[in-house]
Amino acid sequence: MNILRLTLRQLQIFVAVAHEGSTSAAGEAIALSQSAASAAVNELERLLGLKLFDRAGKRLLLNDNGRALLPRALGLLDGAAGVEQMARNPDAQLQALRIGASTTLGSQLLPGLLKRFYGEVPRQAAHWQAEARVGNTAQVCAAVAAFELDIGLIEGPCHEPALQVQPWLTDELVLVAAAGTEARLALKALRDCVWLLREPGSGTREAMDQALLPHLRSYRRSIALGSSEAIRQAAIVGLGVACLSRWLVADALAAGRLVELRTPLPPLRRQCHWVTHRDKQPTQALQRFITLLAAAADTPLPA
Repeated sequence: MNILRLTLRQLQIFVAVAHEGSTSAAGEAIALSQSAASAAVNELERLLGLKLFDRAGKRLLLNDNGRALLPRALGLLDGAAGVEQMARNPDAQLQALRIGASTTLGSQLLPGLLKRFYGEVPRQAAHWQAEARVGNTAQVCAAVAAFELDIGLIEGPCHEPALQVQPWLTDELVLVAAAGTEARLALKALRDCVWLLREPGSGTREAMDQALLPHLRSYRRSIALGSSEAIRQAAIVGLGVACLSRWLVADALAAGRLVELRTPLPPLRRQCHWVTHRDKQPTQALQRFITLLAAAADTPLPA
């Protein structure tokens, strides 16, 4: 049997230095002196027989070895945290979960998923915590890759190689404008519109660009807003034309606050996915949630 020489504490210090860029800042982050943090990094490099950082003055920058070690260290620390949580309260593992969702899925579908997830499970644990974080697709994928979240629900393509990507729901994108707008627009009229856009990194923006720019060539006039809900409200008050998920605009269309535009463009659809880290050790809660996602794909939740 191989005798393990590395410790989780050494890996924790290594990760802190990688994130903070210096042993002094890392020491402050994890309640350790600068000299102790520096000694731990030196000892880790000695045990591995590898240099993990390039020194640039007082800054420590990950080299190729350090970049290769970082995701493995994060995976081990995440697993150790799960073991500690199970030891403190074994039942908490049944329900504790950290979920990320891109904005449309987070606002329109995630509450219903959580209701199903926690409503179907008997209250076996007296104390448990859940975390739901909403951001754009790039932010959610980055958090899952860093083991900050157990699973992510995303609307756009994933560009993190460390993640496993599973197709989930199909979303329909619709072009909408304020009530009273002429519902039928030719391509030339669309090119002259003011377009209400999400920021780069958003799944909605990426899907919209892929679907529309081959026909529009560019957005001649546009306003970028940081959330799909802000875009919906901007469209309602008549600021411009928006391309949004039908989940998000169904109520406003039904109430007559928005009109769906009829255009020469082909139907706009995008594939939603869920993502997990390839090195993630699934808990009972995560396995149950994935089973729920598969069931929701067959019987989608109402917005």
